[in-house]
Amino acid sequence: MLSRRMAGALHMLIILSLVMAPVFSQTRRSVRSTTVQAEDLRVWLNYLASDELEGRNTFSEGLGLAAAYLAQELKSIGVKPGGDNGSYFQRVKVLGIKSANRSTVTVAVNGTSRTFKDGEGITFPKNVGGKRSFTVDQVEFLGYGLDAPIINHNDYAGRNVKGKAVIYLGSLGPKGLPQQSRRQLGGRARYATDQRQALASIGPVIAAGQGVRRRQGGGGQRQGAAGGIQSDFTTVQRLDNPIPPMANASDDFFEFLFSNAEIKYAELKDKAAKQESLPIFTLKGVTLTFNLDADYQIVRTQYTRNVIGFLEGSDPKLKDTFVTFGAHYDHVGYAEGEVIQGQNGPVRQGAAGRVKPGAVDDRIWNGADDDGSGSVTLLGVAKAYAAGPKPKRSLMFLWYAGEERGLLGSRFYADYSTVPLDRIVANLNMDMVGRNRDDKADEDNSVFPVGSDRISTELHNITIDANAALPKPLKLDFEMNDPTDLEQIYYRSDHYSYAAKGIPIVFFTTGLHGDYHVNTDSSEKINYENTARIGQLVYEAGRRVANLDHAPKRDNKGPRMGKGSTGKLAE
Repeated sequence: MLSRRMAGALHMLIILSLVMAPVFSQTRRSVRSTTVQAEDLRVWLNYLASDELEGRNTFSEGLGLAAAYLAQELKSIGVKPGGDNGSYFQRVKVLGIKSANRSTVTVAVNGTSRTFKDGEGITFPKNVGGKRSFTVDQVEFLGYGLDAPIINHNDYAGRNVKGKAVIYLGSLGPKGLPQQSRRQLGGRARYATDQRQALASIGPVIAAGQGVRRRQGGGGQRQGAAGGIQSDFTTVQRLDNPIPPMANASDDFFEFLFSNAEIKYAELKDKAAKQESLPIFTLKGVTLTFNLDADYQIVRTQYTRNVIGFLEGSDPKLKDTFVTFGAHYDHVGYAEGEVIQGQNGPVRQGAAGRVKPGAVDDRIWNGADDDGSGSVTLLGVAKAYAAGPKPKRSLMFLWYAGEERGLLGSRFYADYSTVPLDRIVANLNMDMVGRNRDDKADEDNSVFPVGSDRISTELHNITIDANAALPKPLKLDFEMNDPTDLEQIYYRSDHYSYAAKGIPIVFFTTGLHGDYHVNTDSSEKINYENTARIGQLVYEAGRRVANLDHAPKRDNKGPRMGKGSTGKLAE
């Protein structure tokens, strides 16, 4: 038998255990509540990437079902509506536009000037933005206008083109440029204006068959028709936005532009045709006056929807500022055509993307990783915030429609935000976070942040610290952040709609793989444990930003992190 003293002690232990059990249980629940759960992601994705949703194509019934499901889940976890009229939805207007373009550029060379009209020596994009005129008195010829370290070629080396006009030649690029770098040729104009902050860029007219095919999600202008009326471009953005002119010119324009240069255009054109080395020099005594003038007629209107959830911040002052979290919930849909017998075997007609050999009978592009993985991880992040302590700033969770058609939902939100845009202090975006790049086993612990250093060094350092604080930190690989990244990932997801407005961003991805835009991108291939860890990193980085007593400083130092880069940057 127990002694009286031992019995008393045992009795006390029993009482303490009964008293403390709810405390321990509550602690476990609290830790779990602020952790993104892999089992949640699996349940949600099994529905979002199911055949029932038919590939979630923009403007489809399947995308509507996905939107309703996300709204239902947001309500169940306690996230408030952040959309139109007290709903979880923001209606996105997608406009087909007919453009009457009267834009011109006047070239002055040592006092002699010529004006080139759109379609006469110079070709402007159909969308030149709002009407405006300006003059550039510093004009730089940058050879091929290419920064391609893969062949040790950088036409920008030692040149500052901020506030200047950039001229480049060569439809084929320099000799030795590999096929995988062709995307860069098509992005030279954007690189000059976006990355190097040139005021304008003018390149050669691209011959038929030499254009660079872009991923749908990369944005750009798209053709469309409505009721027999051909639209010149499709947009969701304001038509009065200022857009840097990115024009293409013919021989007549370039001959006059280079008429006073030491090296004449005929010689430069010949060198470019032979893919030989091109000189780089300032066009002295040259000014360019742009008159951007177009009338726009809406010929088509389509509707889709963003899904938006909201959590109010805890600080009386800071709750009027916002951290936004995003992912796109659309994909490319399904094949309407049937399987026919081709020369080399069965062929799926009307394929929405690539068809995996042996899977020709599968007509639905489920988009489990692109971007079902980001969509459910965002939901997991929202659930963690809803269950845990509220940060000082308010939080917006956004699922964008139409990313695959040109960042439609996020571009619309950036121009028609549901909260004042100048009160958004940062955007954290996820797209394809469910599988290793090329399914490499040694990248099980890797994530590729993009853009963290470009606008705000402080945001980059916050991301580094957030990762270091995780129980099991991820490997942060900045290879895709390099401005010469062959895939140009920085421009290809919804974070870019914020970056283009000067808002600090971090984009999280695990990269492309063999099922990218293939009909076999299915949910059983997702690594849910790793995906949940990426969600936890996003949660932690967002929490730190949301609790700052100031907005992350925007120093706009541009990309400094690239392949082989690690750690924090000096602020």
